[in-house]
Amino acid sequence: MSTVLVVDDNPANLKLAQLVLEKAGHQVITAGDGEAGLRLARERLPALVVMDVQMPGLDGLAATRALRADAATAGIKVLALSALAMKGDAERILESGCDAYLAKPFHYQDLIDTAARLLR
Repeated sequence: MSTVLVVDDNPANLKLAQLVLEKAGHQVITAGDGEAGLRLARERLPALVVMDVQMPGLDGLAATRALRADAATAGIKVLALSALAMKGDAERILESGCDAYLAKPFHYQDLIDTAARLLR
């Protein structure tokens, strides 16, 4: 299948997304913050980044904008995961350059299905 980078500052959320995506057949690499995620994306060029939105330091939206601004990483698909579920949050997240958005807590199958759709 595809290489997927999961970026999340919460170790439990990071591990859960990793296990779900590995079970779906993907090779998963992980990063615990936005800076490390951006560095790994540039080094490994995954097909998909599953990006937590709210992280200290470089948040997921800033990291996504940085990916989009770099010709080498601009084409990587980004799936945002966020506890932000207020009116307008999804639109703001998608306008930042993310290709899709799932609210936390997410259903395992939604993560698998959304990743598969983005990787087609």
